[in-house]
Amino acid sequence: MEWSIIGINFLYATLGVVLMFVAYRVIDRLTPEVNFADELRKGNTAVAIFIAAIFLAIAIVIGGALN
Repeated sequence: MEWSIIGINFLYATLGVVLMFVAYRVIDRLTPEVNFADELRKGNTAVAIFIAAIFLAIAIVIGGALN
């Protein structure tokens, strides 16, 4: 087991999480008329599915870029 490979994988995972957060915040800023947090508290399933789709799409793009 090589510690450098484990360290690089941990770095990529951390970078992926940070990029996911930044992308979510950008999308949140681009849609000022929708307050995602309030809609989720109200139980709006459509908003939850939309956010999940955004996370999946961003994860696919980040995963492709990091490989």
